[in-house]
Amino acid sequence: MNAFPADRPRNRRPFLIALVLIVAAAVAGGALFMWPRFESERPQIAVSPDADVLGVAPLEIQVTDKGTGLKSVAATLSQGGAELSLAAEQFAQPAGEKKFAVALAKVAGVKEGPAVLRIRARDASLFRGNEAVLERNVTIDITPPTLDLVADDRYVNFGGVGAIVYKASADTASSGVKIGGHFFPGFAGQVKDHPDRFFALFAHPYDTPPEARPVLVATDKAGNTRELKLGYELKDVRYRKSTLPVSDSFLQSKVAPLLADAAARQGAPKDVFVAVNRLLRKENEDRIAAVTGRATPSILWKDAFAQLSNSKVEANFADQRTYTYGGETIDTAYHLGYDLSVTKNYPVEAANSGTVAFTGDLGIYGGTVILDHGLGLYSLYGHLSSIDVKAGDAVAKRQILGKTGETGLAAGDHLHFGIYLAGIAVLPVEWWDQKWIDDNIKPKLEGRSGEEIAQAQQPARAKAKAAPKAAAKKGR
Repeated sequence: MNAFPADRPRNRRPFLIALVLIVAAAVAGGALFMWPRFESERPQIAVSPDADVLGVAPLEIQVTDKGTGLKSVAATLSQGGAELSLAAEQFAQPAGEKKFAVALAKVAGVKEGPAVLRIRARDASLFRGNEAVLERNVTIDITPPTLDLVADDRYVNFGGVGAIVYKASADTASSGVKIGGHFFPGFAGQVKDHPDRFFALFAHPYDTPPEARPVLVATDKAGNTRELKLGYELKDVRYRKSTLPVSDSFLQSKVAPLLADAAARQGAPKDVFVAVNRLLRKENEDRIAAVTGRATPSILWKDAFAQLSNSKVEANFADQRTYTYGGETIDTAYHLGYDLSVTKNYPVEAANSGTVAFTGDLGIYGGTVILDHGLGLYSLYGHLSSIDVKAGDAVAKRQILGKTGETGLAAGDHLHFGIYLAGIAVLPVEWWDQKWIDDNIKPKLEGRSGEEIAQAQQPARAKAKAAPKAAAKKGR
């Protein structure tokens, strides 16, 4: 006989538990799916230039959202009770990033003066989304600075230096001379009795095409730029070309030891030479450019620079050298200075007064001293066997800096002497010439105009032209 009635209700508890679990899983899955839509991080807004004065330079607006993505972006400029739209976009599909470039000078209704820049960005999270607002009080300035050239140079040597004096409006933030990819800054407060005038030394660099011409540039805080073309007659300086054979003994004794990597020293002769002459040379010249690219805003030198006493020029500035090994051309390089020969371990004198900017080993240049003479002008002394000064020392003209040697890539005891302007190697011989300084530099620093300088030089030029004629008549 069955002890349990046939119609007893079944236990529904397992079914209910399973149902609850299914519902909970569904809720959890839905929550996991929807949770990103509830993110609370606001979009990020960045503006460039990050300044309180805006000008003709494009205003770059970048908006990002790493969560649900951007839903809308709007940028406006409020000025004089009017609100001007700079940019606005609604996104059908959320975007992680959006960039705008706005030329304020081309926006209808923009005027110079105070304004409020406002940028709003909203993301695509649920409900209204997260909103970010950037608001900034700015000044609109779309007028470039003014420039007035007071004195210029009529003649500039190829690879040499010119000097100008100019005036720039009070809103100028930076100014100077630009030629090719080079920039030479101007300095205020250097012209006698004219604190409002700027003085600038500039070069027509040896590596810049002869047809290139510089422009005088002034830029204000808002990024507005004014340019003024400079004109001069470029005097040709014929730089030498030479071919130098490289011997095995030179490779072993001078070239290979300059490589820090011992394994590289064991490479093929051509590879060893190229590693030093091209790669190490570039590294050294980059270091020199970094040191000489900084400018002390005052003159530390006076009158002509001094050539090393009792020295003879053995190699010229900007000589183009072709190196051969076994009759095959393996590399080329420019020689960016003068090689001055004297007796062995000769005392090296400072060419002019200044401050020691660098001392130490400089690869192919060996033991090196670099002097800062102010206004971006530097002198370099290489291949030294010993150094008697340290960085930061003030030195006088003809003060002993060390002794000559054959360190670095020197084939014999000599001094490598170079002149640099704003990081660029320039023709040294000009700076040894007192007449060149008296004609081209001093009058401008004394406050004389270009017309006054030209008039003062006319009698001298007339005498120079008349001298050959007089000599010819006398010989008849």
